[in-house]
Amino acid sequence: MGVEIEKKFTVKELPKDLDKYPYRVIEQAYLNVTPAIRVRKDNNSYYMTYKCHKPRGTATDIGQTEYNMPLDEATYLHLKAKADGNVITKRRYLIPEKNGLTIELDVFEGVFKGRILAEVEFPTEEAARAYVPASWFDQDVTGDPQYSNSQMSAEKI
Repeated sequence: MGVEIEKKFTVKELPKDLDKYPYRVIEQAYLNVTPAIRVRKDNNSYYMTYKCHKPRGTATDIGQTEYNMPLDEATYLHLKAKADGNVITKRRYLIPEKNGLTIELDVFEGVFKGRILAEVEFPTEEAARAYVPASWFDQDVTGDPQYSNSQMSAEKI
């Protein structure tokens, strides 16, 4: 279990040197949207995640509680077959950012090809509030359900 403190942004343009950064191939499917219960393949690791968002408008609305449970491949495939909606596939690039932070740049594939989102995780809510976004970021969409993967899984394509 852990509290995930992150901000999410749309992207104006991809970094020109994107191919120099490491990436992971992620596939995920949702068994439930609210609360978010998903199964994920991350390269060759498998797990199920339960996410519980903090209420918006509270003094601490940036974070969310997240529980991860490891799965084996057979269990992942069994649960993925039971999931509703769209299976999400993406490449997650890991780009070093100032102050020891990392930008997780998601370049979506499959039914969401063309979508690009960036997330930055923070050690504290204060650090998240003080963050100055990278110049190639566009809108701050933190907390906007339209940009959550769980909502994307339920979109009619």
